[in-house]
Amino acid sequence: MRNMIHGTSRRTFLTTAAIGGAASALAQSKGKRVLMYVGTYSSPEGPEGSRGRGEGIYIFEMNPTNGALKQLSVVRNDANPSCVALDPSGTHLYSANETRKYKGKNAGSVSAYSISRPDGGLKLLNTVSSEGEGPAHLSVHPSGKYVLVANYFGGSVAVLPIESGGSLGPAVDTKQDAGQVGAQHAASAPPGSFAISGHDRTHAHMIQADPSGRFVLASDLGMDRIFVWQFDQKTGKLSPGKRPWVSVPSGDGPRHFAFHPNGRWVYSIQEEGSTLILFDYDAGTGALTARQTISTLPKGFAGTNYTSEVMVSFDGRFVYGANRLHDSIAVFAVGKTGEATLIGETWTRGDYPRSFNIDPSGNYMYSCNQRGDAMTTFRINRKTGELVFTGDYTPIGTPSSIAFLT
Repeated sequence: MRNMIHGTSRRTFLTTAAIGGAASALAQSKGKRVLMYVGTYSSPEGPEGSRGRGEGIYIFEMNPTNGALKQLSVVRNDANPSCVALDPSGTHLYSANETRKYKGKNAGSVSAYSISRPDGGLKLLNTVSSEGEGPAHLSVHPSGKYVLVANYFGGSVAVLPIESGGSLGPAVDTKQDAGQVGAQHAASAPPGSFAISGHDRTHAHMIQADPSGRFVLASDLGMDRIFVWQFDQKTGKLSPGKRPWVSVPSGDGPRHFAFHPNGRWVYSIQEEGSTLILFDYDAGTGALTARQTISTLPKGFAGTNYTSEVMVSFDGRFVYGANRLHDSIAVFAVGKTGEATLIGETWTRGDYPRSFNIDPSGNYMYSCNQRGDAMTTFRINRKTGELVFTGDYTPIGTPSSIAFLT
């Protein structure tokens, strides 16, 4: 499979594939409307010093038969709503607005929207401070009572309560990452890499609760750590876990992480080291123990690359990781003990894939090609994990993240 994906997907547009389980998944989704929300960079204060070309949050309808997208509307937001997330009930959407000033203070903001049916339209409820500069990631706690936000430039995380009606209250807790930052050059980077951008100071990059909601994990790229917090669901307060953090090799820069469906394994992708790390997860204590490290790049690669997103397939058989500059999605097979094997990579057909997401049926993947100003669509072979380009490009300025609603 490595030769098939690496050797052909970057040179020719494949149009057919055997898709395991596709018929049953499509049958389950038949009759359900699948909506996609896409967050973008939309202000002059865009990513990596460039201007955002999006207009806010875009709403698409997905055709579950062929993966095609139809734009329904766009909700204007000129404050870089770069990360979007839905609450468990699917009635509200929240956006992290990735700016460094909010109401004259050094902070970004988070907006709350109600969702109307059946068109999926958004109505702004309110916007509150993220309590730190440049909120790059947010998630909704499994209880549906809190929004968790990671402030990249602020080097902090915050807990925002969800009030009745879905609006947000001011933060009930904020934690400032503090300590020594890692090396400027990643220990695990490929030869010739100049991926050295994130170790000037602390940079909180992702925050998410574990499946039980008892613990909250938060990665800090600058400190090369993943923090583990105990979470009080009554108050929204964070307190250090029994093992309050785990380190990755100096300079490698943990960016995003994903839980395996079994809840026992966590996969972390390192932005500057271009690696995937498998952690064993203790659901009783929240402790993480590293067991495997593997490159996200093909053998022999040299030069600069920045990873971005990581996801586990719904059936737990495959892990996917995005490479920026190499502009590919790496495909890993998951073994019986959780260890990953790189089996190939697929060209994203767009520049700088900032993130990707898999639709609710598990049959399609969409890549947000930030510098290419388009999303590209791939059919997933459920048996082999292979990604096959469908030929669909969806134009959208500096796309950044995707959330699905059924």
